[in-house]
Amino acid sequence: MGRTAKPVTSPSVYDIYLVGVGGQGVLSIGEIITEAAYLRGIPVNYYPTKGMAQRGGFVKAQLRLGRASVGPAIRELGADLVIATEVSESLKAMRFIKPGGDFILFGYVWQPTAVMLGKAAYPKLEQVLEAARLATGDEGHVHYIAPEKLPMYEDAPIPDNVFTLAVALSKSRLGELIPPEDAEQVLRRRWKRGIERNLYAFKAGLEFAETASGRIQAH
Repeated sequence: MGRTAKPVTSPSVYDIYLVGVGGQGVLSIGEIITEAAYLRGIPVNYYPTKGMAQRGGFVKAQLRLGRASVGPAIRELGADLVIATEVSESLKAMRFIKPGGDFILFGYVWQPTAVMLGKAAYPKLEQVLEAARLATGDEGHVHYIAPEKLPMYEDAPIPDNVFTLAVALSKSRLGELIPPEDAEQVLRRRWKRGIERNLYAFKAGLEFAETASGRIQAH
């Protein structure tokens, strides 16, 4: 199926589609971006979907920058950036990324009940990455974060949502609108307790992005 030409939009207008499962902090990613945009005086509209936000349930959010008033629905082929934090759920975002956009995928796997019961097959990572590559086109970028690449902090896992946010800021145009230091400021204000762990995750994500090369980062 063919893709339409990349739409022409104002450089200040930027739409983000977030998708994952409950318990990952997907909505927190959107909240951090929203607060950072507000602090910079960028008009921002944030529309989270919390109906299935229990652990393992489908979660999505749509975040729209650069317009004082805009509806919640990003049209198909309209998202400049997709941040997906679960492999199978990322397929639900494919139709929203625009040609030339950025697709960030954290490779967490949560098998739904149908898969665990053997009634459905879980998508292969290679197929998901290929779908993302086709969706973003020759001018887009797909960045894959393998969960095993994340470091530990004091023998405990770091917040993968904060790590993923840092990668998104480094690897997409979002970082031009919201510099990483602004997001770090929000982190410090948001999580005064346990801030060291979150800052470690954020800086680790920035370092990962600096060393990652190529369109698709595979494990």
